[in-house]
Amino acid sequence: MADIVLEARNINKYFHDPIEVKVLSDINFTLNKGEFVSIIGKSGCGKSTLLYILSTMDTDYEGELVIDNQLLKLKKENELARVRNEKIGFVFQFHYLLNEFNVLKNVMLPGLKLGKLSQEELEHKALEKLKILEIEKEALKKPNQLSGGQKQRVAIARALINEPIIIMGDEPTGNLDKKNSEVVFNIFQELAQEFNQTLLIVTHDNEFAARTNRIIEMQDGRIIRM
Repeated sequence: MADIVLEARNINKYFHDPIEVKVLSDINFTLNKGEFVSIIGKSGCGKSTLLYILSTMDTDYEGELVIDNQLLKLKKENELARVRNEKIGFVFQFHYLLNEFNVLKNVMLPGLKLGKLSQEELEHKALEKLKILEIEKEALKKPNQLSGGQKQRVAIARALINEPIIIMGDEPTGNLDKKNSEVVFNIFQELAQEFNQTLLIVTHDNEFAARTNRIIEMQDGRIIRM
């Protein structure tokens, strides 16, 4: 039996301001270890809302979310923050790198926050991740000295530093040209195939989605195809 990394059970979500609107209805699916899955659908269909719930950043929902066999519904904020930092790596449309730090330090930051490894061990690990992404030569540069594609590679290295069980991406190629989008796709594919990394990526790019292991298509807050 495949290892289930994440499970969404009957997730419903309402917005209450100014009137009650149901934005997610009966969301049910599982993610297995090493799967590369995309979520697609038109703007406003609920993709990003769902990702915020799955990433534990939004706790105001009905239903159950299980990550790494842990039911997260009743956990306190400090426990959820630890799950986010330890179990989930994030890659966004914008890289959110800090220009006051060099590339190496940016990659190390989630590891420093987690506090499991020494500075020296983390440096070694951060360089390893940069090597996987073929960007170790830029380790001592500041983010503002890099191209858009290079910045996104650094952001992926940062997402990997704590060995998360799942990488979640919100339009990670949305800001990139075709060539760099292809680079990011190939990195994700390699992570899934060679490192058994689980990836869940929200995207508007149907070409990108078509090449992932599985597509979850949403419409009006529901999953209409999987």
